[in-house]
Parts: sequence; structure tokens; C-alpha cells
Amino acid sequence: MSVEMELARVLMSETQDTHFVELREVEPVDPDRPRSFPIVIGYTEAAAVERRLLGETPSRPQTHELLASVIDTLGYRIDRILISDLREHTFYARLLLQSQADPSQTHIIDSRPSDAIALGAMDQVPIFVEEAVLATACRPAGGS
Repeated sequence: MSVEMELARVLMSETQDTHFVELREVEPVDPDRPRSFPIVIGYTEAAAVERRLLGETPSRPQTHELLASVIDTLGYRIDRILISDLREHTFYARLLLQSQADPSQTHIIDSRPSDAIALGAMDQVPIFVEEAVLATACRPAGGS
């Protein structure tokens, strides 16, 4: 079973080469303690997420804009992002693509979570996380 999450924040460090996105439950079982967890991402992905959230379009397409354009040109859209696994401190994700012409036609593409989130950020693509990943990675929001 997977749980819908939202991009709660992007943390970009100006003094270190470590950046994070934080995901938080959309509809927590306990509204006073929604589950959340950070994912370490690179500067390029953090900048792409931030740029896309702000609706900024670079004068020339960067990698994530290029891939989004290719997906659209091929007649697909990103239906959802799924953080599917956590092994040895590494998250794994999948992009679930759906044909715009025939919604029954889908493709699942392996992805790094940071790239998937950067691709989905501008279009507010829903993010889901497998319950097993949440059980390992999560902490209550505001908790330690």
C-alpha cells in the first residue's frame, strides 16, 4: 500500500553541498503528528525543484525541463511518482507515465526520487510512498 505525500519544503544549504527535500503525509492518520522524512538531493536537483515550484523557465531547457518536454512530446504525462524502496540508505523511485490519448496505456520508469520530484514539481504531480518505506524512513513532523 502507498501513502500520498506532499513536498513540504526544499532546503538548500549555502555552506555545504548537502540539500534536502522533505516529504509529508497529505492525509495523516494522526493529524497532530503527520509523518515526514527528508531525502538528500544534489544541488542541481534542488535548484530544479525550486525553479519549477516558482514557475521559472530557464532561457534554455535544463535536463529536467528537457525530459518533461520529451515525455509531453511523446504524448504522455506523469501520472504519479512512487517512492518504492529504501535500501542501504538509498531511496528508489518510479515515474508512472500515462498516455494522454489512451489512459489505459502506461509505462513505469525507474528514477532517482530527486529527479522524479524535480520533474513533477511544476505540474504538482502526486507523490506516493510505499508504507514499508515510511515505516523505515519516517519521523513525525516536528519530532526528532
